[in-house]
Amino acid sequence: MAMLPTPRRVKNKAPAPVQLTGEHLIREARELHGDGSVTVFPSKKRRIVDADELAEHGSSDAHGSRPSSGRGGCGDASSAWMRYARWEESPGGGGGDPARARSVYERALAGGAPAYRDHGVWIEYAHFEARGGRVGHARNVLDRAVAILPRADRIWLEYVRMEDLLGATDNARLLFDTDAWDAYAAFELRHGEVDCARAVHERHVAALPCADAFIRFAEFEMKLKNLDSARRVYEHAASLLAAGGDNDDTAVLLAAFADFEERCGEPDRARAIYQHALRGEPPEPRAEELREKLLSLEKRFGDRHGVEDSIVTKRRSQYERAVTTNPLCYDAWFDLIRLEESANAGDANRIRDLYRRAVANVPPAAEKRHWRRYIYLWINYALFEELDVEDVPRARDVYRECLRTIPHKKFSFSKIWVMAAELEIRDKNLAAARRLLGNAIGVAPRPKLFRRRYIYLWINYALFEELDVEDVPRARDVYRECLRTIPHKKFSFSKIWVMAAELEIRDKNLAAARRLLGNAIGVAPRPKLFRRYIEIELQLGNVGRCRILSQNYIEHAPSSSHAWRSYAALEKKLGETDRARSVYDLAVSQPALDAPELVWTDYIQFEIDAGELDRARQLYERLLGKTQHLNVWVSHAEFEATACSGGAAIAGNAAEKAERVRRCRAVFQRADEHFRGCADDPAMKEARAMLLQQWLAKEAAFGDLGEVEPVEKKTPRRVKRKRSLLANGNGGGGCEEFFDYIFGDEEDATEQLASN
Repeated sequence: MAMLPTPRRVKNKAPAPVQLTGEHLIREARELHGDGSVTVFPSKKRRIVDADELAEHGSSDAHGSRPSSGRGGCGDASSAWMRYARWEESPGGGGGDPARARSVYERALAGGAPAYRDHGVWIEYAHFEARGGRVGHARNVLDRAVAILPRADRIWLEYVRMEDLLGATDNARLLFDTDAWDAYAAFELRHGEVDCARAVHERHVAALPCADAFIRFAEFEMKLKNLDSARRVYEHAASLLAAGGDNDDTAVLLAAFADFEERCGEPDRARAIYQHALRGEPPEPRAEELREKLLSLEKRFGDRHGVEDSIVTKRRSQYERAVTTNPLCYDAWFDLIRLEESANAGDANRIRDLYRRAVANVPPAAEKRHWRRYIYLWINYALFEELDVEDVPRARDVYRECLRTIPHKKFSFSKIWVMAAELEIRDKNLAAARRLLGNAIGVAPRPKLFRRRYIYLWINYALFEELDVEDVPRARDVYRECLRTIPHKKFSFSKIWVMAAELEIRDKNLAAARRLLGNAIGVAPRPKLFRRYIEIELQLGNVGRCRILSQNYIEHAPSSSHAWRSYAALEKKLGETDRARSVYDLAVSQPALDAPELVWTDYIQFEIDAGELDRARQLYERLLGKTQHLNVWVSHAEFEATACSGGAAIAGNAAEKAERVRRCRAVFQRADEHFRGCADDPAMKEARAMLLQQWLAKEAAFGDLGEVEPVEKKTPRRVKRKRSLLANGNGGGGCEEFFDYIFGDEEDATEQLASN
């Protein structure tokens, strides 16, 4: 390991003979960075006693003040030259020699010098000449300055200020006449020359006919209280700018004109100006500003109708901007059309043009999901022509154009075909309606022909023939053609079979109806067909056919609870108790049912209604052997609490009531023991808590026979606990909160164990 060096001890602690000062440090630094010469800083104050010392002092200061060429930027050089010139001008510096100071300025402003383009040097040069009373020299300097820098406003304003201070108003006018119109007019006003100031503004708007110039002219007249003259200025400007075609400039001017009329207490004129400006279709930012101002004006001075018109105008502009930005946004088109229909209900041409603009934006992709919203534009368009305008030929043309637009080889819309046919029916053109529905069925694409929407084409066609035309044979032919077209081996439609059979029933042709429904069950045994066929036979009083159909229904769907329940309900309705009981027995014996709880409920209620309470108890015991669900226990207890075997007279007997209470309490006790034995499962704990709540309510309802206190002792207490997530096998750390139940009997057992 290396040893650290031993620190040296200072033996001589006496002060050095030569002490270092700041002057020594500066001298040493200059010797290192310079040529070795030592610069001695002169004192800031020097006492001069004679002319020789004054000359020596001037030459040394001039050397320090003279700017060095090629060092610093333009700003640094300009300030250096101006310091040098001020020093030459000052009596205590360069002796107050104006010629030397002028020479410095000229050298600074020589062509190509850094300060040549600096207007500050020119202004300082002019000030120097003016301070010495050399007005001619100052004018010459400023003339040179405005010739070299004609866009430097400070030089022009300084020139005008100097002439104004000297009282040379004619010279100042000549200067103003060059470019500074506003300053020129203000100058004339300061000297009380109102007519000259007005002439300046007139020359200004003649030279530069823009909104800003006219607005300044009108404001000038307003300051002089010449409201009529200001109004004439605005009117002349509006006509002139409108002829020029600059909508943006015209909008700015009209906004100022309306504001002027509002300040003059003429809200009607201001409203008319705003409306005229909006009719000119100004650019959107200006239009939005005009609408905001018009709405504000209406809120302050207008009535309800005016405010609503302003709001409609504002919303119309928003919707127009939306449809212009995205023409395929059909919701924006719906909003715009709805607004126009509510605001301009009598202007059918305007609304019709909107519909035409909207439907012209056909979806670019030939996919039905992109067309679903678009197709309703056509529907609303046709309904508008038919119902609002009452122009049926136009509505018919709308439907035809819509049908030509839809790419039927890829997809179609049955709603359009049906609505077009219904229009022809309302117009009493049955041949056209038949033609449309026939074309719809033929044009619809095969892969999607039998979807639900397209099958309604056939249904509407058949109903049209039966109800509107009252031609039953044609309606029968429509149903037959539809049934021949459907590929029943792949799928079928129960609705078509049922409606065809109902048509035969209305035509009093029961044999044909039975044939249709029988064929339907053979081709497509659907629950709807069975239910409807059974209803028809039951209405006709054919009980034997109903039993056969119910048995066939069960054979085709043995797991359908509805099939078993409907068969048992049929036997119960016929008074066949034993047959109904047998059906229920077979139903609850099935290995799989889609809703077994409904079958058990109906079976138990059937035995209760029949007065077979012992059978009902046996059913509850059989059900508890299959499931120990809380609802089954509660239902069993409710049954025991209300069951009465001796009729209404014995129901009030005290002994009978006590027996019912005992049986009900026994069921609750059995349920409590069951759930208590499954205390490890949180779901069972919660089920036991709910059971005790039901039990407590039932004991309270028993009155004097109830035993509330033992149940209350078992009532649980809900507590919040935490458990580790690792214990649940989630793989992560931490813990989670959960609610647990602590039952009263469990607390007593814990206390006994603790005492032992």
